[in-house]
Amino acid sequence: MRNRCRLFAALVLAFALAGCASDYVIATKDGNMILTNGKPELDKSTGLIRYEDTQGNARQINSDQVSQMMKR
Repeated sequence: MRNRCRLFAALVLAFALAGCASDYVIATKDGNMILTNGKPELDKSTGLIRYEDTQGNARQINSDQVSQMMKR
């Protein structure tokens, strides 16, 4: 019985954590679509948007090149 409770608690925790990470799509002014893992963040000091691509690499793009960001 204790093993079932632990398994259930682990599954609930896994689903809760998976729901926290939302993917976004960045649309650029030249028509490209960039898929991200997690929410992109604006670095106000440099004007660059930092994001993680679908392969897990950290990337940056100039905010002047972005037309919109949409939650996927």
